[in-house]
Amino acid sequence: MRPQLVIVGAGPRGAGLLERLAANAPELYAGRGLDIHLVDPHPPGGGRIWRQEQSPLLWMNSHAEDVTMFTDDTVPMDGPVREGPTLHEWAAVDGRTFAGRQLQGRYLRWFYERAVAGLPPDVTVRHHPRRALRISGPREGRQQVWLEGRARPLLADLVILALGHLDAEPGAEQAGLAAHAREHGLVHLPPDFTADSDLSALRPGEPVLVRGFGLAFVDLMVLLTEGRGGRYEGDAYRPSGREPVLYVGSRRGVPYHSKIGYDWTGDRPPLPRFFGPAEVEALLARPGGHDFRRDVWPLVAKELGFAHYHRLFTAHPGRTAMSWADFEEKYAAASDPAETGALVDAAVPDPADRLDLAALDHPLAGVRYASHDDFQDGLRGYIEADLGRRHDPSFSADLGVFLGLLSVYGQLVRLGNLGSWWHGFFSCLASGPPGPRLRQMLALSRAGLLRFVGADMAVTAEDGVFRASSPTVPGFSVDARALVEARLPEPALGRTRDSLLRELRADGAAETPEGLLRVDPADGRILDGAGHPHPRRFALGPYTDARTPGAFTRPRTGGPAFRQNDGTARAVLSLVKELTR
Repeated sequence: MRPQLVIVGAGPRGAGLLERLAANAPELYAGRGLDIHLVDPHPPGGGRIWRQEQSPLLWMNSHAEDVTMFTDDTVPMDGPVREGPTLHEWAAVDGRTFAGRQLQGRYLRWFYERAVAGLPPDVTVRHHPRRALRISGPREGRQQVWLEGRARPLLADLVILALGHLDAEPGAEQAGLAAHAREHGLVHLPPDFTADSDLSALRPGEPVLVRGFGLAFVDLMVLLTEGRGGRYEGDAYRPSGREPVLYVGSRRGVPYHSKIGYDWTGDRPPLPRFFGPAEVEALLARPGGHDFRRDVWPLVAKELGFAHYHRLFTAHPGRTAMSWADFEEKYAAASDPAETGALVDAAVPDPADRLDLAALDHPLAGVRYASHDDFQDGLRGYIEADLGRRHDPSFSADLGVFLGLLSVYGQLVRLGNLGSWWHGFFSCLASGPPGPRLRQMLALSRAGLLRFVGADMAVTAEDGVFRASSPTVPGFSVDARALVEARLPEPALGRTRDSLLRELRADGAAETPEGLLRVDPADGRILDGAGHPHPRRFALGPYTDARTPGAFTRPRTGGPAFRQNDGTARAVLSLVKELTR
């Protein structure tokens, strides 16, 4: 009988796995035959998030030249490099364009079809447009993958879960807010993928509380303004009259930082420098394990500082007070943050040129405004300053930090469980909105359709309404009949609506304290409670403790997801080869 491989999830991660299977098959599995079954109710390539059937108003948050599905020689992997076009090369668009998600969906579909075409002729691929409900079967035997609406399971020698973002049952807070909404006839939209949310209940002219200031909010903002017939004329917004008034806040109280609007020139910082494979190996070898804040973060902070100051000293030496060689030697020798801080104060005269990670993470910490209107002016000034800095190459040390963040992430995925804070911090600095979206925020704010609430936004359900407040503006609060949680659901196994993952959890698959599925970082095999890898089940994606920034990446930045795909593909091909002997 021909060996059978089932891949659950046919979006960018599943397509990337197919490409790596095709690239590695000549070396590891030539001429043996294999049937691959892709299980996903959404079209292969784009999957749910990048499907072509969504609003043309929604963009990617990366330049087209910074999006690729192809490996290059910067990816640390054992398989062969198979280069290919970036999104902008494939679509023949300006590389600085922020492409629409529909275009990205077409690119991903083309990539999927190319990956399938690259498989050996004796390997078949079949797409099953259904949901996978559960997996059964003995550890050492064939697995059964049960599909929605199908009486008999797919038989699989190996199963790879390549799921993306998942829906979740509400936690205690969200359940309480939903109950209040039902009791008083309010509108409560829980965390969700914004393009899938029904926004029709948000009424024109009425206040809507929005908790979350990241990319989900940007989508919401677009769909409730341009999506309702408004338009931008220069720096002004012309409303259609169908827009609600958005009151937005979050933990930080500010939007994610703008995408950087200039290209790299000159030498890149030699990364990794202070947080590379040797440091990761040392952390993994610790008998008592490692703690992120105590053991990992100091190394990460030193690496990001190195990337920042390397760029500052080499590209803008006139703003420094010592030579790079002298600074680098002292920076490497500094043994604690106080010593590093004293060195930076002496070597970098202007505070605007110093890297302050705490201020970047909590820009409104301790900041108070006398009135709500004062805060509107203050935050508009903050956004304008951010736009100015992120589009000014004289502050290109920020781009050095961006490269440092990518390098760090590539190392962190090997450590497994990191907690939730790091991913939010990374997204805020490295995965923010296009500059034009922030300019649109400013226009909506000036038009009175977007109001800023502040940091540590609190929402209560009382007096038959939802009420929002923030310590940023003491004494201010706003009431509304509608509340939108503008963020994706947390990927916790205990609350996921995905029955397959719930069944895995019930069957003994291990999870982190945050509820992520534990996997072997080397090849993605699912671990049990004793830390033993399952011989036939693999998992990759944001619901695992080896999650990466995304299934595709910026060219020539190491591509952590590509490395994972390659490791899993090679392990799978080797295991299937063993099974056919």
